[in-house]
Amino acid sequence: MGEVRLDGKVAIVTGGGRGIGRAHCLELARHGATVVVNDPGVSRDGTDSGESPADQVAREIVEAGGKAVANKGSVTSWTDSDALIAQAVAEFGRLDIVVNNAGIVRDKLITRMTEEDWDAVVSVHLKGTFAVTKHACDYWRNESKAGADVRGRIINTTSGAGLKGNAGQAAYSAAKAAIVGLTLTTALEMERYNVTANAISPVAATRLSADVFTGEKANDPSLDPGQSSPVVAWLASDEAAWLTGQILRVDGDLLIRMIGWNQKPERYRARAGGKLDSGELTQAARLLYGTAPDGFVAQLVTN
Repeated sequence: MGEVRLDGKVAIVTGGGRGIGRAHCLELARHGATVVVNDPGVSRDGTDSGESPADQVAREIVEAGGKAVANKGSVTSWTDSDALIAQAVAEFGRLDIVVNNAGIVRDKLITRMTEEDWDAVVSVHLKGTFAVTKHACDYWRNESKAGADVRGRIINTTSGAGLKGNAGQAAYSAAKAAIVGLTLTTALEMERYNVTANAISPVAATRLSADVFTGEKANDPSLDPGQSSPVVAWLASDEAAWLTGQILRVDGDLLIRMIGWNQKPERYRARAGGKLDSGELTQAARLLYGTAPDGFVAQLVTN
């Protein structure tokens, strides 16, 4: 089979100026999409960097023969997010694809995290994903009701920290887990308007993961920021119209189906029936979990 094509489609990529977002922008453009590169140019902790990466990526796409414009609004702003959607429609006449990728990190243990740290991280990752999604969904809903042939695509970004947790990343993990819930709900609500919503969980060496992938590991080709971009391009295409409400892990050359928080087949029924008694829960927990759950306790014991 040949590569998917996105000719005539208009895409928004948040956090598109660097790392994974930049790779997504270039990949979507390579497949024929027009790209709105959103990035306010902040540093990895969300403070102003004085840089304009959105302009640089948009210029790179145009110089390669594609179509792109920059947008420097903040996804944490309801107004900026609305304006982002409006810009895509005003300049290119439509919107087909939204890739929610914007993010920052302020990694601290819970006991050292400030309210400002928490709010900053959650605002970019979770509120930012919702704000752009909400305004895009408003547009697609109105278009559908007007009789347009809507084929909307929402591609969110979660992570292993959101799916399993990670010490020192309480805010980041919580936001990324919440994005999974938002993705599933968006898929359910927007199906009637022919809009799909999925999330990728990429493994990559970027500014945000610089504390995780250090030394030679940071230069491992399997951790290149662009490893997940072909998956994004496919999810954005008509070929993926049947897939929605899914989490796709991209680890090097592996595509992995993630199924989180589902019920296990093991069951324990209350001895007396009707209601569990606290006196039997130690036995019940040991039957269900063994000596340690499949979480951090088990990992700490085996590592």
